[in-house]
Amino acid sequence: MICPGLVSISFRNLEPQAIVDLCVRGGLAAVEWGGDVHVPHGDVDTAYAVGEATVAAGLSVAAYGSYYRAGEVEDNPDFAAVLASAQALRAPVVRVWAGKRGSAAADAEYRVRVVQDLCRIAGLAASADVAVACEFHGGTLTDTHESALALYHEVDHANLLAYWQPPVGLPPESCRQGLAALLTRLSNLHVFHWVTEEGERRREPLASGRAVWEGYLALAHKAPGDRYALLEFVRDDSPEQLLADAKTLRAWLSHDGHAAAGKHPTESLPR
Repeated sequence: MICPGLVSISFRNLEPQAIVDLCVRGGLAAVEWGGDVHVPHGDVDTAYAVGEATVAAGLSVAAYGSYYRAGEVEDNPDFAAVLASAQALRAPVVRVWAGKRGSAAADAEYRVRVVQDLCRIAGLAASADVAVACEFHGGTLTDTHESALALYHEVDHANLLAYWQPPVGLPPESCRQGLAALLTRLSNLHVFHWVTEEGERRREPLASGRAVWEGYLALAHKAPGDRYALLEFVRDDSPEQLLADAKTLRAWLSHDGHAAAGKHPTESLPR
């Protein structure tokens, strides 16, 4: 089952309750709460309150979107604080970043450092019954599918999962191949539609990406377990555009039988 949700940092300027209300209006099922503004790392009281407000509105907490960067020391939150917030929030998974160097710029020593830290935090989270998932993102060791796959092999920990989003600028077929390679570890999806023209990226309504996203969702449906498709990077950071994108995403999921609008994964979430 794939259920629709929102990444809270899409609207950093809104208070958590306003984000909850927006998700309810849009018929979304869950929120990935960000650790930089809405649920700060280590602020357990806020995490608990936001989690309670989420559940009270009939939504689920999809994940805790932390800004922990594996292998880094400076300007990095303590993972114990991150995990404490995730537990208070009742998040099933913590999103982290695989360092802060792209795969082409990382030497062997740096890669080992990131691998060792990912193994460490995956073990700590497992003891708390929380999964860890790496953001699929530029400027980290998961900036390409090849590097990401190698990283998961090197860490070799069952509690380390993979987020996925389409790399901007790659042809859809390459994106599909990369997603297919990550299916056995797939956690959640970040959903957005960007267009690159003359070297410039432009956010577009999600409906404009139907040709590619229906294929991505169909492929993700083949992955074991349940997950969330989480909207972010909304055009113009507009709440009204979010409501339109939510309607689009719900229609795609319902049409393809992945999930009915408003239904939540209750079992088999990636752990």
